[in-house]
Amino acid sequence: MSDPNVLRIDFVSDVSCPWCAIGLASLQQALQKLDGEVATQIHFQPFELNPQMVPEGEDSTEHLQRKYGGSAEQIEVNRAAIRERGAALGFTFNMDRRSRVYNTFDAHRLLHWAEAEQRQLALKQALLRAYFTDGEDVSSHVTLLRLVGEVGLDVQRAQQILASDEFSDEVRAQEQFFQGRGIHSVPAVIINGQHLISGGQPPEVFEQALRQIAGTS
Repeated sequence: MSDPNVLRIDFVSDVSCPWCAIGLASLQQALQKLDGEVATQIHFQPFELNPQMVPEGEDSTEHLQRKYGGSAEQIEVNRAAIRERGAALGFTFNMDRRSRVYNTFDAHRLLHWAEAEQRQLALKQALLRAYFTDGEDVSSHVTLLRLVGEVGLDVQRAQQILASDEFSDEVRAQEQFFQGRGIHSVPAVIINGQHLISGGQPPEVFEQALRQIAGTS
């Protein structure tokens, strides 16, 4: 049974979404301020920005232009804004290293497994850093297995998961569940299954919302 005094936070996101990295860093700052005042438990839920992405990935600038339109110059302006927001929250975006967009389904399968192992947050953070800070291929099994080991998870078990379809149905079911509830952009932060905070909000927004919800729950 869940503890009614602990707020459940479902953080719906993708590891290749820059605003998800910003939203998580922002949420964590808010939680630090609320430490001892509001008890929470974060559950990372899967969302794929590019579920049909080819195995070799795609050039990030070409991908953004094709998907959203706009010039290469406008994309650079947006990247600069993202870098600035990240820096203010202590998260480093090295956009020059992140040259490609990759398929993230296997990363979500490992995150699903990591939740039961109590290492989901650590793996999520490692994946975001690997992609946005270090420019690594987060669809690569070599990269994924290294990150699994770095956060203290069983590499051999992760290898078994990646070599099979294990947790594929569970991840797709969760994706469909949240899409069915109207989640079509991320990050989407859902508190106690009913309060939605959308986008990479500042820490103050999360802090105020969590305090208000905790006071009424």
